[in-house]
Amino acid sequence: MSKIDDLTRLKHIRDAAAEALFFIENKTREDLDTNRMLSLALVRLIEIIGEAANHVSESSKTKYVKIPWRQIIGMRNRIIHAYFDVDLEIVWQVITQDLFPLIVEVEKAIEDLES
Repeated sequence: MSKIDDLTRLKHIRDAAAEALFFIENKTREDLDTNRMLSLALVRLIEIIGEAANHVSESSKTKYVKIPWRQIIGMRNRIIHAYFDVDLEIVWQVITQDLFPLIVEVEKAIEDLES
C-alpha cells in the first residue's frame, strides 16, 4: 500500500491539470505540432494525472463519482503504451475541454477531505 494518501494524490491531479492549463495559455492546437517541448510537457502532465488517479483508493473513487476516474486512468494507459503514437488532437481536446471541469471536481474532493 502506498504511503501517499488520497488527499495528496488529489492535489497532484489538481496541480498537474492547472500546470497544463497554464502551459497552453496563448497557445493554439497547431503549437502542439510545432513545439515539441510543449507537446511532451502536456503528455507528461496527463500521465501524472492518470497515475495519481490510478492510486486513489477505491473508497474515494466511489465517494467522488463526478470525477471520471476510469477515463482519466484509461487516457494515462493509452499515452503510456502508445508513447510514439499519441494523438495530439485528443491531447488538445482533453486539456482544453476536460481539465478545467476536472479541477473543479477535484477541488471539491480536496475541500471535503481537508474538512
